[in-house]
Amino acid sequence: MAQPSKQQKKTVLITGCSDGGLGAALAIAYHSSGHRVFATARTPSKMAFLTSLGIETLPLDVLSEESITACVSSVSKLTGGTLNVLLNNAGAQYNMPISDLSIPEAKKIFDLNVWSCIAVIQAFLPLLMEAKNGAMVVNHTSVGSIAGLPFQAAYNASKAALAMFSDILRLELQAFGIKVVDLKTGGVKSNILANLTHTELPSDSIYAPAREEAERMLSGEKLGALKGTFVDADVWAKGVVKDLTKANPPYQIWRGGSAWLGRLGALLPVGMFDGELKKITGLDDVIRKIGEAKVNTAASEP
Repeated sequence: MAQPSKQQKKTVLITGCSDGGLGAALAIAYHSSGHRVFATARTPSKMAFLTSLGIETLPLDVLSEESITACVSSVSKLTGGTLNVLLNNAGAQYNMPISDLSIPEAKKIFDLNVWSCIAVIQAFLPLLMEAKNGAMVVNHTSVGSIAGLPFQAAYNASKAALAMFSDILRLELQAFGIKVVDLKTGGVKSNILANLTHTELPSDSIYAPAREEAERMLSGEKLGALKGTFVDADVWAKGVVKDLTKANPPYQIWRGGSAWLGRLGALLPVGMFDGELKKITGLDDVIRKIGEAKVNTAASEP
């Protein structure tokens, strides 16, 4: 394992590090580079593999003020009151057409993907400010923060909100010598789609005529066409850590399969990328099916 010099060694806390996820991959990459990592998750038993590698693990429910406070206290005692890198990775995805969106479920996504990150940053800020060899906040957003995908509005909007918070926080913390990085990830092999729980349309959905096609979108099955471009999590994580450990890390990091497509789509005139987006997500199949249903309905009317 390559060891950085004592001066370069960082203390890194990462949220959402359950085995098999992107947080775990980041923890392993940082650990392999010789840095001291505090991997956290709501359920510590889900970090058994990380523990077996010698990575320090701590319980942290980012939605619990009490848990956040306890984690800050633990890290403070373990490090002497400092922290170099806070990486907000914990998050979840919720797919549903806006017309069928459950507002309570969407609020849960924002609570986890946005407000919990702000709460964690606020809590760890005193430790970051005490870091003697540089401090950094990394917020894991997504290429979806700038390239909206049909049926993923709540998730994409939450990541866009976190991206804006990151951009403003970058300016606000400059006076304190704390860097802020927006990590925009594209296609990476992970368990996020396997953890989706809302993959069925409501019975009264306006997309009912294309239910089969729409539910393929909700499950992420239609993204299978892109899976050939999905990179392995360990390869992605090594690249991210390489970027983050540069002397002057970029304020945005674009990593993962087809990340460049999201970046390109943000630069093109509105609508120019729509055709490719419909094909990638499967919305073209939904539109076709609904069109067929309208024709059949019209033909059956007297």
